[in-house]
Amino acid sequence: MRAILLFFLLSGSLVGNGQISVTIDLTKELHPISRYIYGRNNSLSGNPGSNFIPEWTRLKDAGVRFFRESGGNNCTKYNWRRKISSHPDWYNNVYTNDWDYAAKSLQQNIPEAQGMWAFQLLGKAARTNNANFNDWSYNSSQWWQGVNQNLAGGGEPKTSGGSKALKEGDINLYLENWTADSTTQILNHWFNDLSFNKSKLQYWNMDNEVEIWSGTHDDVMPTQISAEQFMQRYFEVAKKARAKYPAIKLVGPVTANEWQWYNWPGGISVGGKSYPWLEYFIKRVAEEQAASGVRLLDVLDIHFYPGSSNAAEVVQFHRVYFDKTYVFPEANGVKNVNGSWDNSQTKEYIIERCKAWLEQYIGVDHKVTFGVTETGINNINASTSAVWYASTLGEFMKHPEMEIFTPWNRQVGMWEVLHLYSRYNQNLYVPASSTDEEFVSAYPTINQEGDSLSVILVNRSINLSKQVLLKFNGYNLVDQPFPILKLNNLLSSETFMSHTSNALQKSTVSHSSNSISLTLLPLSITTLQLQGRKGEVVTEIENHIDNDVIFKVYPNLVPADLKVMVEINKNGYATLDLIDLNGRLVRTIYSGIVVPVSLRKEVDVSDLSKGVYIFRLKLDGEIAFQKVFTY
Repeated sequence: MRAILLFFLLSGSLVGNGQISVTIDLTKELHPISRYIYGRNNSLSGNPGSNFIPEWTRLKDAGVRFFRESGGNNCTKYNWRRKISSHPDWYNNVYTNDWDYAAKSLQQNIPEAQGMWAFQLLGKAARTNNANFNDWSYNSSQWWQGVNQNLAGGGEPKTSGGSKALKEGDINLYLENWTADSTTQILNHWFNDLSFNKSKLQYWNMDNEVEIWSGTHDDVMPTQISAEQFMQRYFEVAKKARAKYPAIKLVGPVTANEWQWYNWPGGISVGGKSYPWLEYFIKRVAEEQAASGVRLLDVLDIHFYPGSSNAAEVVQFHRVYFDKTYVFPEANGVKNVNGSWDNSQTKEYIIERCKAWLEQYIGVDHKVTFGVTETGINNINASTSAVWYASTLGEFMKHPEMEIFTPWNRQVGMWEVLHLYSRYNQNLYVPASSTDEEFVSAYPTINQEGDSLSVILVNRSINLSKQVLLKFNGYNLVDQPFPILKLNNLLSSETFMSHTSNALQKSTVSHSSNSISLTLLPLSITTLQLQGRKGEVVTEIENHIDNDVIFKVYPNLVPADLKVMVEINKNGYATLDLIDLNGRLVRTIYSGIVVPVSLRKEVDVSDLSKGVYIFRLKLDGEIAFQKVFTY
């Protein structure tokens, strides 16, 4: 027995017991995937005089669709008029940062991408670099334990280190007052003076990690303001921004980490009740929206920085956001979710909690989506980073309310995953289930035509291969081999250079009786590129109209509160019905009318729940179908 075990250990990874069944179910509701989950932080240059050139080829080929370029903590004291900012993690020194230049370069080089910058709510912004601490003379600009000391403005360093200076600098020597009018005036500057494409600069962070300003920006705020004082600042900026740009997407409150999802320094107590921070934030937004009639939040945004260096824990971190069964080893702030410390609270599901609060305070039709604009993990190896990132992207694909994902990390393996997902995924998510969801998950997507199905399979096991039987409900595969793309056993150095130079391993697989068997290696990501058709939902035997020109429905991907246009471009006797995927009648639009030459009809779909529907036209004994996807 010892010899057999030794043989398996030497010849490759062990194989887990039992076959895992994965079912792709196209009879269930589909939903669009936000393109903006394919995002990154800080990829551009804000200094025209530097030698830094963005990696345009890599960014384009990887399919980056969303650029968060505000710089994290460096956005809080940004002065867009002077094009400078104050660096809170480097003595508060003031440096060049030209957001105009960065935004222009993005719109010139990747015009289809969305860029996000930020408003400043601290009340102070950089004024001059003439009062900078001379870090070059001090220690040749090397990092040391005192880089967080407030030395700009004439401070004196405490040479033993720590965050407190021997003498604090004078903020009036390098900062100036910065009002809500000052911060929101950048919208006029960009869209009127510079004529930037505002539809690609629609999202704006409401500053950054406000709950920890007494630490990161203690030069201005040595004592943290109350949660309500911050809310008043938030409301003033949000209202002025909405007035200048009604279609703006306000993204906040940009919480720092798990503890700050729930805790504001000093606590929050109103009317004898204690509130966790995000619940209070949502409650106050709801109250102010009702009072003012102004929409004050579009995307609820959080940051997340877990601390584990255990690979088996890291690859499960995608479960923190929605999974009500997952016990998060680092659960801490959540213990205060009910207003007092409770050690039994070990399950985060933070976005599910926020969804419940949004419905409670604003209502079920709140239309607030979610973003994670910073997150990072400890670097273990490239394969662990890749599987963590792939699992998180997959989790966000599953949930239509997820709109933005821009990790702070730039670890080896992540470029490869981003390219695989952004380049090879389709635009509609298909529900899937696995009999071993802890270790093996499927993330399928389909195109609008229904003939191209991509299935990403992730094996999160650290050392076990997994045998998988992939089954399909409501989808018929064509009889041909299908391409497979794999990522596993990634190198410690970067392997993704471009769409044609990367670590993807290519092979093929065939199906048997509409099922596919395959082996997933440990810590691997596998994509299958499948061809087929959804099962027919109408059983009537009639002649079909093949010419799409005769029967059109557009747009075929619409929000559930809009209308679609139906065109019939042939004379005849017509009946037009709206049916669901199971062939059940939803509505009869025309019941036997004469179409003289052509006909156009606007159809209201606002009463439909999210999903896929089919317009069925019967015209003089022939039949035609057109699908619409509501979300």
